[in-house]
Parts: sequence; structure tokens; C-alpha cells
Amino acid sequence: MNARTLIDAAALNSLLGRSDVLVVDCRFDIADAQRGSRDYAQAHIPGAVYADLDHDLSDLSKRNLGRHPLPDAARFTNALGRWGWTPQTSVVAYDNANGALAAARLWWMLRLIGHENAAVLDGGFAAWKKAAFALTPEQSGRVATRVDADYDAAQIVYTDELQRRGSSTLLIDARAAPRYRGDVEPIDPVAGHVPGAVNRPFSDNLIADGTFKPGAVLREEFSALLRTHQPADVVHMCGSGVTACLNLLAMEHAGLAGSRVYAPSWSGWISDASRPVARGAA
Repeated sequence: MNARTLIDAAALNSLLGRSDVLVVDCRFDIADAQRGSRDYAQAHIPGAVYADLDHDLSDLSKRNLGRHPLPDAARFTNALGRWGWTPQTSVVAYDNANGALAAARLWWMLRLIGHENAAVLDGGFAAWKKAAFALTPEQSGRVATRVDADYDAAQIVYTDELQRRGSSTLLIDARAAPRYRGDVEPIDPVAGHVPGAVNRPFSDNLIADGTFKPGAVLREEFSALLRTHQPADVVHMCGSGVTACLNLLAMEHAGLAGSRVYAPSWSGWISDASRPVARGAA
């Protein structure tokens, strides 16, 4: 598999059945945390395993690190082992939110352990169904493996580093504009944004059918947002460190490599009431 950011449904369909390709269903619903696993049990792409955002891609036992704290590498690699992953495995992740919940999160976490042979299904589960490709309720028969890997900590931003940032850092908030401005806050207890952050809703990366805009278009749009900043100066955030990964994915797809994610994101930032909060437009 040559894809490193996005793969379309037809290309994924041609790869099904290969032992060196791991398909991961990452469907999740913020309002109903069990819905993704129920939907997977009912019908999924043949051969796919299921990744639970709360349990496989987060560690909810961690405190003050946001609603979806990044799990330790050992927890993540344990999940990879259950799914039968090896360093030679190509990975395709999909969800039913165009990559935002939580396929791009898995893609980013694989990057953290140095695995770049991974892509997100462009258009997600909806694109697969639209193409009328096969679905199944059958569980994957992949054989478990032993995985030993660690995160590249330099790719992860936590609050202490964020508070030290200077004017050279561009913080991009992926939440919808009303949440960024603080007009509404349906999930977290405090509305607003981190002072100095700019807004790029993750949905701005997509066209009407839920697939990504062409790389050249994304490059032009992000370049206008970055202005004099380099991609390596960019830190992405959102509500809990999940949808932010879609902006990082979009930048990588646009050829703007090297940005990072503020893992605790807004829900982690506001865990300490002494931290400043901004409201209104940037």
C-alpha cells in the first residue's frame, strides 16, 4: 500500500484479504459511547478489527489531561498486538465521521510510534457503503502479535510546553466556530478558546460528500492561515485531542509536514481554572 494519508474505497477494496493489511473500524459516537461497537458488530468492512476511542485510543483513568487522554504507549501497543499488527503491516482506519471520530486519531498515534504505512479511508464508512462494497458482521480472525514500541514524545504537546510557546508557534483550534468563539459549549464546562489560538474547523477540510478537498486546495488554504509560520511551528488542538488530528492529516495530505497535536486540548486546558480563557473571534 502506497497511501500515507488517504485512501479511497476502491483502492481499499482491492487490498481486502491480504494478511499484511490491517483495516481498523474506529466508529464512535460522543453521545453514545457504545454505539460504535454495536454498529461494528452489526456490519463492518470485511476483516476489520474494532478500535474503541475510549478504551483503545484513550486512557480515561488519567486526570486533568482532557476528555480523551492519550494512553501510554504500552496500552496502545497492547491494542495493536490484539489486532495482529506488525511493523510490516499496512493500516487503513475508517469511521463514520469522515475521519474525525476517530480514524485520524489512530492514524496520528501510529505516527507517534514511527509507523507511517497507514491511511484514513477518504469519506469513511459512508463512502464504502455508497460504493456498495461488501459488509459483514463476522469477527476478524487475525492472529495476535507481540508489539513493543514507544511514542516519539517530540510529536506530542502538553500544557507546560504550550504555556511556554512564543510568537513562533501557531495554535490552530479545530472546533466549530461557535464553540471556538465561546457562543456555545455543548460538551465541556467552560466555553471559549486558548488565548492566541486561531480557528480552522476540521470540517473545512472536506467537501459536501465528506471526502477531503484536493491536496493542492488544502495547501493553499493552510498556507494562507500559516502566513509566515512553517508547518513545524503549528500545534493543533480541539475539544479533547481527537478531531485536531484531522487538521494534522489534512496538512500532511497537502504536503505541509511536521505539525503537532496538543493532546489534552481544550478540555485539558480548562482543567485548571487559573489558565486564561479567550472568547470571541480571533
